[in-house]
Amino acid sequence: MSKGINVAGLAHQFRARGGAVPALDRIDLEIEPGELVTLAGPSGCGKTTLLRMIAGFVAPSQGSIVVGGTPVRGPGPDRGVVFQQPTLYPWLDVRRNVALGPRLRGIGKAERLGIADRYLALVGLADAADRRPYELSGGMQQRAQIARVLAGDPEVVLMDEPYGALDALTRERLQNELLTLWRETGKTILFITHSVDEAVFLGSRVLVMSPRPGRIVLDEQVPFSSDASLAPDEVRALPAFAETTARVRVAIAH
Repeated sequence: MSKGINVAGLAHQFRARGGAVPALDRIDLEIEPGELVTLAGPSGCGKTTLLRMIAGFVAPSQGSIVVGGTPVRGPGPDRGVVFQQPTLYPWLDVRRNVALGPRLRGIGKAERLGIADRYLALVGLADAADRRPYELSGGMQQRAQIARVLAGDPEVVLMDEPYGALDALTRERLQNELLTLWRETGKTILFITHSVDEAVFLGSRVLVMSPRPGRIVLDEQVPFSSDASLAPDEVRALPAFAETTARVRVAIAH
């Protein structure tokens, strides 16, 4: 199950010694249930601020955010967040890290460990279930973090540059895994990235934000992530893929 996101009249200012610093201005955005929306833009444009507001970590100065028909007043189990750096508990093995969400929901031990095993298999970590996080590579830790978020069964998954610190090969593998997960689960996903290629490859829709104060200056439907018949290299070789990435780069540059 997934939920839609509605952002209306959103604006935000940070307080600083010299006065208020505008971060976001006039954000109006509607994300349909089940969309995988990527968000790109220059550094400091407010991408992470917008995501943290949808997550409920930060209250906007103006405007409203509604998820699944309910106004956002703070964090909630309907929204799971995948951070740029993995946030696994080092004293728990991978299986128990992933089972934490179901445990907090009161699900019995056998069932929650079964849920954890299912999502670990989904992200290709079935063989690592009994290992501690520090025994995993960075890419494996990130996959475990994604499994932990999904095991909590949120209707909305918010991802803040989750692959930014990974090497190119690991990053491409996790991109492919994310598309498989999205197609299988139908979750609503908002994915922040600095990479134009990543935004166009993953998104069923691509948004671009302007420099601070952030506004949405491009909102384009993209067909590539919904087509499972083409291999990743075939997708990136399409003329339409190159044309789309060019438009996104122009939007970011302006």
